[in-house]
Amino acid sequence: MNKQQFIKAFAEKAEFTQKDAGIAFEAMAETIAEALKEGEKIQIAGFGTFELKRKAAREGISPVTKEKIEIPETYVPTFKFGDSFKNSVKK
Repeated sequence: MNKQQFIKAFAEKAEFTQKDAGIAFEAMAETIAEALKEGEKIQIAGFGTFELKRKAAREGISPVTKEKIEIPETYVPTFKFGDSFKNSVKK
């Protein structure tokens, strides 16, 4: 399912227009991104948790030159599904 298919299904389920569902989806994504940028952890009961995880600095190898390079510390967004959501999709 791609983004447009998701928005269409969401619109039908929520009885929104596709335009309103698209606006709601974009607003949700922007709100999550802004909260994560500010260092907040987002926990949605019954669904899951969004947070930033720290990846330590490390040494890597450049695929072009094969030389060792230093990869700086960074933060990556992660999502962990909650148990009740996991249980709702079990077959």
